[in-house]
Amino acid sequence: MSQTTIDLLHRGIRANQTDRLRRANLICLPAPGSLVVGGDIHGHRRNFERLVAHAQLAHHPDRHLVLQEIIHGGPEDGAGGCLSYQLLLDAVRYKLCFPDQVHFVMGNHDTAMINSSEVMKNGKEMNRAMAMALERQFGQAGPQVRLAIQQFLFSQPLAVKCDNRVWISHSLPNDRCLDQFDPGIFERELRLSDCEKPGSAYLLTWGRRHSQGTLDRMAKLLDVDLFVLGHQPQQNGWSQAGDNLIILASDHNHGCLLQIDLSKTYAIAELVSALTPLASIA
Repeated sequence: MSQTTIDLLHRGIRANQTDRLRRANLICLPAPGSLVVGGDIHGHRRNFERLVAHAQLAHHPDRHLVLQEIIHGGPEDGAGGCLSYQLLLDAVRYKLCFPDQVHFVMGNHDTAMINSSEVMKNGKEMNRAMAMALERQFGQAGPQVRLAIQQFLFSQPLAVKCDNRVWISHSLPNDRCLDQFDPGIFERELRLSDCEKPGSAYLLTWGRRHSQGTLDRMAKLLDVDLFVLGHQPQQNGWSQAGDNLIILASDHNHGCLLQIDLSKTYAIAELVSALTPLASIA
């Protein structure tokens, strides 16, 4: 069973690397077509299933789905181990079914697992909780499965850039770290050091509470108009956190998704109108 799981993750790595729309560490989405964006999932299986049901990728070959932060949260084993790796494996299987339509973006829990640093959620250190669950499930092969998960997470792109000038990433560098951020990271090979503080993948995935000045500066730097991010908890499933920013969450019963027409240019109010509560999806 452990080797089957490792082989699955290695196939997922190849699918991430060979995505036909990937350019270095960016997914570049052209028009026409449509895009469904989910926020942080954190092991919430039902909302993952709702995202899949809504996207209907088999019936819409020009539709794309962006997934982020699948690990750390959700069901636990009898000893409190984090079982979100099971949902990650299902997401990898989904990517393999639709390799050029399903796209992951790297999150801060991903960078924390990649570099084996502590990351807390609801008072629990999540990397330790997942390692415990993997060892109970896979025995002596647990560390090998964990390494394959780390390698898969490292293979993810960092962001999605749409031709209609909408940008999707887990977050953006915060105000005080903006000058340390290297935008060239999107155009070159990712290094493990990028995922460690103060590397640029770390800064990209951990930033919070962005000022409008930072958002405007990043929009000019990245040549986009609007940002769709995750990372920051949203009690109502979303918020407009700036003149050009929407933050999504998909990890609880009030979670939302966003559907975008890739052939259309949006104002922020139109993006807000395109939000859908996940609970409304059967």
